[in-house]
Amino acid sequence: MVDYHAANQAYQYGPSSGGNGTGGGGGMGDYMAQEDDWDRDLLLDPAWEKQQRKTFTAWCNSHLRKAGTQIENIDEDFRDGLKLMLLLEVISGERLPKPERGKMRVHKINNVNKALDFIASKGVKLVSIGAEEIVDGNAKMTLGMIWTIILRFAIQDISVEETSAKEGLLLWCQRKTAPYKNVNVQNFHISWKDGLAFNALIHRHRPELIEYDKLRKDDPVTNLNNAFEVAEKYLDIPKMLDAEDIVNTARPDEKAIMTYVSSFYHAFSGAQKAETAANRICKVLAVNQENEHLMEDYERLASDLLEWIRRTIPWLEDRVPQKTIQEMQQKLEDFRDYRRVHKPPKVQEKCQLEINFNTLQTKLRLSNRPAFMPSEGRMVSDINNGWQHLEQAEKGYEEWLLNEIRRLERLDHLAEKFRQKASIHEAWTDGKEAMLKHRDYETATLSDIKALIRKHEAFESDLAAHQDRVEQIAAIAQELNELDYYDSHNVNTRCQKICDQWDNLGSLTHSRREALEKTEKQLETIDQLHLEYAKRAAPFNNWMESAMEDLQDMFIVHTIEEIEGLISAHDQFKSTLPDADREREAILAIHKEAQRIAESNHIKLSGSNPYTSVTPQIINSKWEKVQQLVPKRDHALLEEQSKQQSNEHLRRQFASQANMVGPWIQTKMEEIGRISIEMNGTLEDQLSHLKQYERSIVDYKPNLDLLEQQHQLIQEALIFDNKHTNYTMEHLRVGWEQLLTTIARTINEVENQILTRDAKGISQEQMQEFRASFNHFDKGDAEFNRIMSVVDPNHSGLVTFQAFIDFMSRETTDTDTADQVIASFKVLAGDKNFITAEELRRELPPDQAEYCIARMAPYQGPDAAPGALDYKSFSTALYGESDL
Repeated sequence: MVDYHAANQAYQYGPSSGGNGTGGGGGMGDYMAQEDDWDRDLLLDPAWEKQQRKTFTAWCNSHLRKAGTQIENIDEDFRDGLKLMLLLEVISGERLPKPERGKMRVHKINNVNKALDFIASKGVKLVSIGAEEIVDGNAKMTLGMIWTIILRFAIQDISVEETSAKEGLLLWCQRKTAPYKNVNVQNFHISWKDGLAFNALIHRHRPELIEYDKLRKDDPVTNLNNAFEVAEKYLDIPKMLDAEDIVNTARPDEKAIMTYVSSFYHAFSGAQKAETAANRICKVLAVNQENEHLMEDYERLASDLLEWIRRTIPWLEDRVPQKTIQEMQQKLEDFRDYRRVHKPPKVQEKCQLEINFNTLQTKLRLSNRPAFMPSEGRMVSDINNGWQHLEQAEKGYEEWLLNEIRRLERLDHLAEKFRQKASIHEAWTDGKEAMLKHRDYETATLSDIKALIRKHEAFESDLAAHQDRVEQIAAIAQELNELDYYDSHNVNTRCQKICDQWDNLGSLTHSRREALEKTEKQLETIDQLHLEYAKRAAPFNNWMESAMEDLQDMFIVHTIEEIEGLISAHDQFKSTLPDADREREAILAIHKEAQRIAESNHIKLSGSNPYTSVTPQIINSKWEKVQQLVPKRDHALLEEQSKQQSNEHLRRQFASQANMVGPWIQTKMEEIGRISIEMNGTLEDQLSHLKQYERSIVDYKPNLDLLEQQHQLIQEALIFDNKHTNYTMEHLRVGWEQLLTTIARTINEVENQILTRDAKGISQEQMQEFRASFNHFDKGDAEFNRIMSVVDPNHSGLVTFQAFIDFMSRETTDTDTADQVIASFKVLAGDKNFITAEELRRELPPDQAEYCIARMAPYQGPDAAPGALDYKSFSTALYGESDL
């Protein structure tokens, strides 16, 4: 006996054998080593042995008939080695050594050894199978040898999607029978008992031979016979098993089923070319469908964002002022709510939309598709323009709100001042017209006339003193008109009435003076003391009224310097009070002196000073009022000083934080710029570093939130300037949004590079080499111009690293092209220039078949058949080409 194998290996062939092997680059020996060993002393299961005899005999005869012979008994007809050698020559296509024709045992052993040597030369390790067993007609050894030959020459070379041999054959069966109901191929024994899997294989490749819908799962014998008979009649696959052998066995023999199924695989091997073509088409269509989905998502998201911008801008551009500060402050609060709540999600949507757009363009470039051109009005530039318009409207709206609040505040102050001055003036003029029209001088005595003249002089002095107030009232009314005060009509009406009355008072005063002067020559000078009292009391009284008015006057300041100026002016006023008190005492002394003289001269006075209505009681009362108003004014000024000190603290607090945050944002922007240029390590390392960097930026957000809180306090305090910092909240918000967008874009660029590398099969070393080439390439004019026409089609003079990677990928890797897709469709079409819907549905998954049918135009060629579809124009359209 010739031993072809290592002594420590054993090949078992019995009831437990599974035939689980894969063909590999290590040779047939490695493959066979994965088979279950078999013990030469064990007996085959009788049912399995019967199935193997029948199947292996039919399989051998399917090849021997090509040489014009066959076998009847598998363990007898191979004993002399002649038909065994002939079988190997037929299935391998090679010549074996010339057999020996002698009838002696040694001749037979030599022939069998030549056959076994040939099998071993193909990398097969035969364990414990020797020529003597075959020559002696050992059925178990002979079946084991034939199974080895079947594995090597019929199953080993089967390969489906990186799996081979048994696993490849099983995967092929699963793929082919997947669309069929009641078929679930999981193995090579139980899964085939009902016969539906055999019928499904035939129907998948030759649907006209099988009426699959009429088969019943509960009638396995009919199903198996139908498949075996059709295969033998139309596919030249001999019947290798009887239906009853399979149905009546709890577990059919796996090797027999595998042998039978491998014959179907080889019978349909011509269809593998079509399957490969179909796989290529499916891959291309899947990419196209995914890209279309991404395009639809972009269009929808872009439309939503643009619609939000379109709705928001008119609101921000609405400049219709409100009548009150409260209404304008509500508009300002609505604007702040928009800033805090509504806008931030839209900023994120805009950033994500740009990232999705860049990712989509990268995928299109990787699949040789034309760049995505959004529909009109939805370009990234359109979104950026709309966003810029939004921010311009936003900035203008905030400035308008603050200016309008200042204007209304100023108006309220002026209106209140107008009302105060008008009320004081109207109170003063009450009864003055009647007094000036009184003709008392006609019946007065000489002394009375003189008194009336003096009294009138005092009135004229008082009248002149009120001229300034009337002019102030008119000036305030004019300013309210210019500032578009909402109640200007009533202000103007009241002001006109005051001015008309003032003119009438002037005319009446002039008339009365003329009347008094006419009789003045007839009158004697009245008491000079009364006159002196009146002359000094009137201006002093007017001074007190002005002082009271000033002490009660409202004030609005915005800086600490302004309130300190008011405090200084008030202190200066208080320094004049001692002199004023002395003037009051002097005036009162004149009154007392007149009373003393009258009493000493027994003059009976009428009771009141005939020259003035300002009595000592009035002077004392108003002086006491002035004394009360001074501390109130002190308190109001000190409160305002405290408020302005608080405002100054808010300014400095905001400035301190802003002067920290602003340079930090600028530094981070510069660092990101350096990182994007100086990135080292693998792309994954770079991505991890960038995301860690991004987290450090996001972690800084509380500093910006603190600044927003401080800014909110400043706005609530109506602080409109800050000399302690050059940073505004608007600048810092924009800088922060730019910082987040920049780091997000940088991360997206690295992610797209990873996507490019993985899709194109570019190694990290190639990627680094591409970057080096991008930074330093220097070519001749013709080659340089060719490269620039690809990486810079718009002639902008700017080439991004991503565009350069895409170019280098196309230069160094192989990708699907329109020509390759056309060739694949041509295979599915049976070399025709058109394809039918039926062929597409048979060869492609349902969704992708319907995708093609819906988009393919009717074929217009001279050889067109009914229902013909034009796969060439469809393929070129996938890649954005107008023709081949």
